Amino acid sequence: MSAMTAKAISGGEEGASGMRSKTLEKSSYSGEVKRGQAILVAYLIATIELTFLFMQMGVMPYLAKSLGLDSVGFGYLQTTFGVLQLVGGPVFGRFADQFGTRAALILSCASGSAFFLLTSISTSIPLLFLSRLPAVFMHGLPGAQKVITDMTTPSQRADALGKMGLCFGIGIIIGSALGGVLSTKFGIFIPMYVGLVGNLINTMIAMVWIPLQAKPKPDHHVTEHSTSQSGSVFSIREILRLMKFPGVMEVFIVKVFAGLPIGLFLIMFSIISMDFFGLEAVESGYLMSYFGVLQMVVQGLVVGKLTNHCTERTLLRLSIFVFAGVGLGMALMRTVWHYCIIAVPLVFAFSMLGTITDSILTKAVPSSDTGTMLGICASVQPLTRTVGPTIGGVLYKQFGVSSFGYLQLIVNIGLFVYLIKSKIPLREVK
Repeated sequence: MSAMTAKAISGGEEGASGMRSKTLEKSSYSGEVKRGQAILVAYLIATIELTFLFMQMGVMPYLAKSLGLDSVGFGYLQTTFGVLQLVGGPVFGRFADQFGTRAALILSCASGSAFFLLTSISTSIPLLFLSRLPAVFMHGLPGAQKVITDMTTPSQRADALGKMGLCFGIGIIIGSALGGVLSTKFGIFIPMYVGLVGNLINTMIAMVWIPLQAKPKPDHHVTEHSTSQSGSVFSIREILRLMKFPGVMEVFIVKVFAGLPIGLFLIMFSIISMDFFGLEAVESGYLMSYFGVLQMVVQGLVVGKLTNHCTERTLLRLSIFVFAGVGLGMALMRTVWHYCIIAVPLVFAFSMLGTITDSILTKAVPSSDTGTMLGICASVQPLTRTVGPTIGGVLYKQFGVSSFGYLQLIVNIGLFVYLIKSKIPLREVK
């Protein structure tokens, strides 16, 4: 009787263990599905926001001109937008760390709605400048990157972040075409109404599909360095403390300076395409679409595969080396066909640099501070847009197009030597 009882108990324990194992497997599978859904929704939100952003960028010069704004005034308008994005990036990141990614994405999408609403009623130059104010919180891309950072393991992060290039490419292609078609057929304000509706839809998507995440709790061994749980959202001191983590300042400096010369060139590209290449507006549009396709192919297919086979240190050096080669090509180019060839390694280096530096920097800080770090990274492009028109204009007027290439070559050779000689610590804070 006792033997039978023991056997029954043993069988019961095995059955309970099996049930627990199946429950854990189901829970793990369910968690993977939910994470996958959240990442796909983040890609969707970023694609929609970028599409409407590029749509208004194409229409804005015509709207500004119709209101009597000259080229100098339009430059001030673009600078205002850049400064607001520059200031808002780190603040938005800290907001995401303190209140969760869903709240941050809702804020970004709602700000986009306000941006398009104010633009749609801009019947004077002061109103047009006022419509730029919501741009301070329009950061759907770093918001989507925050979702991906939270939902992926460190080994998966670079690949997942690299696929954001697909969203960027789709946004360039569809947004540029959509803005032109809508404004030509229905009027200059119709794209703004479409952008307003699209951002309202984006807000609803974020509210329904992005999971509500609790405020991240920093581990006890990094609590003294964590910034997200202390201080105001607008605290500059707390934001700058992230730069003290090992390797963060060095990688961020590389990120800023490596892409600065090409950023100056791209800011002046509309003028260069007319004066230097002799392109019409339609041909410039085709060239932008070509860039969009390249971006999708490179970040969607190439970057992800390389991150699975090479270390991040190697890929960072590779991107800087290719950038130097691109600089030499730009210094020697004479026709738009030369530029189309140079665009292939250019897009590769640009995409690889952005993806790898974002991945390295988010791994170098506590998980509770990744939003702030992504916000700081997102401020690099607005910084270029802020100082770019002045510096780029001087370079182009005084030294010509080749000056951008020589600057690109010299800066990136210096950075490559720096990366080879210095041992930047690349570590993860778990």
